[in-house]
Amino acid sequence: MAERRRPAARSAPSAVVPDAGAESSSRLADARAHIDGIDQRIQELIAERARWAHQVGKAKGPLRAAVDYYRPEREAQVLRRVVDRNQGPLSDDVLVRLFREIMSACLAQQEPLKVGFLGPEGTFSQQALHKHFGHSARALPLASIDEVFQEVEAGNADFGVVPLENSGQGSIQSTLDMFLTTELKICGEVELRVHQFLLSRTGNIDDIERVYSHPMSLGQCKAWLREHLPGVELVPVSSNAEAARRARKADDAAAIAGESAGHIYGLRVLKGPIEDRPDNTTRFVVLGRELLPPSGHDRTSLLVYVRDKPGALYDVLRPLAEQGVSMSRIESRPAQTGRWHWGFFIDLDGHVEDAPVASALKSLRKTAAQVKLLGSYPVAVL
Repeated sequence: MAERRRPAARSAPSAVVPDAGAESSSRLADARAHIDGIDQRIQELIAERARWAHQVGKAKGPLRAAVDYYRPEREAQVLRRVVDRNQGPLSDDVLVRLFREIMSACLAQQEPLKVGFLGPEGTFSQQALHKHFGHSARALPLASIDEVFQEVEAGNADFGVVPLENSGQGSIQSTLDMFLTTELKICGEVELRVHQFLLSRTGNIDDIERVYSHPMSLGQCKAWLREHLPGVELVPVSSNAEAARRARKADDAAAIAGESAGHIYGLRVLKGPIEDRPDNTTRFVVLGRELLPPSGHDRTSLLVYVRDKPGALYDVLRPLAEQGVSMSRIESRPAQTGRWHWGFFIDLDGHVEDAPVASALKSLRKTAAQVKLLGSYPVAVL
């Protein structure tokens, strides 16, 4: 019987295998095109915002300078709404920084604000200035905290930024002392997380024989210095940026300052952050010449001189308690009205135009020797 031959198997048609690389490139191109379209709309909206900001300026009439256009309480309200609307993925901090820069650029259409700060360039005060006013403001580095007050009082600066207190080291006494005599008002506050770095020219920690820094920063790094650089000379100077300027001139010197100061003055980072407390934060205040309207979430600062009698401090605190006004800070300083006379710096929750605060101050003025309103201003947004 003849062998039956099986028909030859037909080869199946080859399947078309998609090019994964081409498909990925196509998706990437589509995504980039979509982003380009979004960027265009963002730019158009920013330009539209700038035009409306200019219209607001024109509606205010023929004002004298940029300071007449600037409304800190309005900016605080805008930034709070940014935080309230935020649903991610960007953090509140990132979005507030973006909107701050947009508002800063729009305001600078009229004329950049002139803002004094404790210089030279690279200090934490400058960082606080940029956080509050954005980079479109004109930063004026000044030699001392006293000079910042003087330049704002003289009208050479529209505003000033000075440190007030640190979360670990307490109040900056030179700032408090200036409030004893100045007529300036606090019109804003900035909270800045402060990270300290050990910087030097050589980058070799074994070369260090002395460390320059501001006294407050030396205090913030006291435990680290005691453990890692025992016996090294600690030299206090007027600012951390000044410390960096001095350290760049000698191989055996180092500075404790912010990382940005190292970039500005060409120093290498040896160690950091080296602050003893991980939550190290400095509160700065913004100095201006006028009292601001309420923003809806404000703080009021007072300087209260008490009469020399038993229960004087109780007489200060009682009106606040009766009106339900919270006190977030109190600190005593020698007054300049006589020997053993004292004044109390007090921070209250609320604005001076709020009914509870206004009633408390009315009662307080009847019992205290003097009540000086230092300012009512928006609480720092972030």
